[in-house]
Amino acid sequence: MLTSASSRVWLRAPLSLSRSLSSSQRRSSEPSHRPLLEALAEPQPPGEEGEEEEERTRRLRKDPGDRSVFLFPGQGSQFVGMGRGLFKYPNVKEMFAAAQKILGYDLRTLCLQGPEDELARTVHCQPAVFVTSLAAVERLSCENPQAIESCVGAAGFSVGEFAALVFAGAMNFAEALYAVKVRAEAMQKASDMVPSGMLSVVGKRQAQYQSACVQAKEHCKTLGIEAPVCSVANFLFPDGRVIAGHQQALDFLQKNSRRLQFTRVKPLPVSGAFHTELMASATEPLRDVLRQVEVRRPEINVYSNVDGKRYMSEGHVRRQLVKQLVSPVKWEQTLHQIYERAQGEKFPHTYEVGPGKQLGATLQRCNMKAFKTYTPVQVSTSED
Repeated sequence: MLTSASSRVWLRAPLSLSRSLSSSQRRSSEPSHRPLLEALAEPQPPGEEGEEEEERTRRLRKDPGDRSVFLFPGQGSQFVGMGRGLFKYPNVKEMFAAAQKILGYDLRTLCLQGPEDELARTVHCQPAVFVTSLAAVERLSCENPQAIESCVGAAGFSVGEFAALVFAGAMNFAEALYAVKVRAEAMQKASDMVPSGMLSVVGKRQAQYQSACVQAKEHCKTLGIEAPVCSVANFLFPDGRVIAGHQQALDFLQKNSRRLQFTRVKPLPVSGAFHTELMASATEPLRDVLRQVEVRRPEINVYSNVDGKRYMSEGHVRRQLVKQLVSPVKWEQTLHQIYERAQGEKFPHTYEVGPGKQLGATLQRCNMKAFKTYTPVQVSTSED
């Protein structure tokens, strides 16, 4: 029942966030960290389904201007010092303490002190952004509880989708963090297999992104690369894309950017070609861990990166999270789904919950009217 901020499952102290898995759910191939999850687990009281449905109906009848939407950032938004100022809020210290048990290293110190190159590594960055984003929700819950109460939708960019699902009650904090750990490690391993990367591209209206990718792949073939990969990995805003693939393909795009009608190209500080088929080897480890953790239907609308549509069931969540690894993030399409409304209807308040303001920048480029009610939740505005 979503009648108060404290009623959300994940807002309880993190040491009780993870529910025990029944023996029928456990698999013989459980990861070695499963005992950590069970040590963190305490049973939760069953929800009142009728009351939840009544609350959901009540929310849908609200004035759109009184609703809120949460956007959770992804990898690339991290910075050394994020989290400073959040530890005075309820649950945050416990969240980072639980993270240390699950991850096996001191995430709090890494976020606050770096070093930057270690924080930027995929294996560290994804858990760091996930935990910091949910810690930012704790801040918002204290400073503006109405924003929590009125939230009717959430979306997360790449790994941010896990934070959105935890906030929406579809996953528990500890188990979702463990899944993020497995995901990050598998993506890092896939990245290490071949030189690859990601390139942020802004093009003129006549730019043909798919054609550019085809040309880049043909160039790779002349270099002797078999089955080269180069494709749009992120749809950010009109004429804004991220292209990912073999490093030689990205080098070709940069060298020929003017001819290809690109006005700006910028390599991203990531280790691999995320959201392309080069991540195929990471899908099975993620699929396996998602079979082991509890997943529920989200209590509010959560939108999938794969197609911009709402998650409808626990099975849908599991399938789309795996598919997301090798599919482009359709963020522009997701924003259109969230903010589509009749002319004259008010827009909800939007909160970017986590490090950085990149999602606000994409919202501004996609929908200026929706951006007028955008607020970033700071994660480093005061000393601990």
